[in-house]
Amino acid sequence: MKTITFAIDGRDGRTERAIAIHTLVIAGWTGRDTVAMEQHIRELEALGVKRPATTPVFYRVAADRLDPSPAIQVSGGQSSGEAEFVLVRYGGDTFVGIASDHTDREVETYGITVSKQMCGKPCANTLWRLDDVTGHWDRLVLRAYATIDGERVLYQEGNVTAMRTPDDLLAQFARDGGRFDDGTAMLCGTLAAIGGIRPAERFEVELEDPVLGRTIRHAYAVDTLPVAG
Repeated sequence: MKTITFAIDGRDGRTERAIAIHTLVIAGWTGRDTVAMEQHIRELEALGVKRPATTPVFYRVAADRLDPSPAIQVSGGQSSGEAEFVLVRYGGDTFVGIASDHTDREVETYGITVSKQMCGKPCANTLWRLDDVTGHWDRLVLRAYATIDGERVLYQEGNVTAMRTPDDLLAQFARDGGRFDDGTAMLCGTLAAIGGIRPAERFEVELEDPVLGRTIRHAYAVDTLPVAG
């Protein structure tokens, strides 16, 4: 279990809540747009990752992997991040924020669940009430920047219309036997990387709400540890 203090930005103001996360789920292959999802599948196939038999897939990883820290440590230089909206259940309500499904791409070629477990899942410590954005959900924008060899580049950008809606994902999760109880967090899929998937020394992820004029951001450095032997 991991307790994170989140700032909840709502229409009625800003409050802080210490939320104990006991279940962390990574939803993969969540594309609403089948063309965009196929592009992402091909990106991963180019890295040696097998095509999924069915979609979406819900991977369980340790809850303590969700982390708002400004840096993570990884083994070797073959990992990378990707912007994903994250759903958090607390007090009977659902909240949305931004996180990065940082993944070891080398390990991913032979074990997707293991590859996701190997890396921390950086997240912002700000959440919005899902009810506050449901009416204009498709207007929300995911964005990521990567700093590669000292140069900051746009790494991902697009509307959340590329992914299934929260209601759709949670319904599918329930059909697969999952329970989105209080203390559960779910990362919900990503966009294709501009220029292809690649490692970086720093990632920045954003969820923008152009209707209410606000953005949740999180940035983190990647400390690459040497692999001995």
